[in-house]
Amino acid sequence: MSEFKINKKLFQDRKRTNILSSPEQKLITYLVPKVPSWISSDMLTGIGTFGSALVLVAFILARFVSVEYLLIGVLGFVINWFGDSLDGRLAFYRNKSRRWYGFSLDIIMDWISTVLIGFGYIIYAKGIFEVIGYVLVACYGWSMIISQLRYKVTDKYTIDAGIVGPTEIRVIISLVLVLEVVFPGVINYLVAAICAILFFINIKDTGLLLKMGDERDEEEKAAKREQELRKRVD
Repeated sequence: MSEFKINKKLFQDRKRTNILSSPEQKLITYLVPKVPSWISSDMLTGIGTFGSALVLVAFILARFVSVEYLLIGVLGFVINWFGDSLDGRLAFYRNKSRRWYGFSLDIIMDWISTVLIGFGYIIYAKGIFEVIGYVLVACYGWSMIISQLRYKVTDKYTIDAGIVGPTEIRVIISLVLVLEVVFPGVINYLVAAICAILFFINIKDTGLLLKMGDERDEEEKAAKREQELRKRVD
């Protein structure tokens, strides 16, 4: 099978709008056929969650041993990307896709990963900045809820918030970890900035979601009125 056909097959169920979508899809298209047959999509999901747990461990070691251990978190995000990005695509490639099972599993494991990473930051942070960790988890959870409700309202699933998706978030937080190793203490202000950005993005997306919900309500009411009119004519 050609690379073009593989790419088309792997991403037929979703439209990506994030900045890194093109190189990311090319990399996934290259990697998926090379995954050993004994590795299942569920195993990849577990690998992705393990990556998030590794980020938690990195924060703990950085807090109680040395800040340099935060670099383990970068590796954790790479592992998380590998598992989380390839699990569903592998199922599609092998014609073993389970739409609602995979959807449900992804949401649950993404939430667990978010909690693990947020909890790690809370352990690492000191004083008032511990609250920022809670805000980060809350804001990211909010964005996940918006994503699921958008799917319910529009029947179209997207994991991106405009030009920013999970991959960009991983890259940004990885850069923040590297900066924290070089300039200890800077992570607190950068995470606060990320929270602020997520908050305003969520406010905007919530407004768009409510607008789409209102439009769907009007469409369904119009369809119902038309159906009732036809019944009267008949």
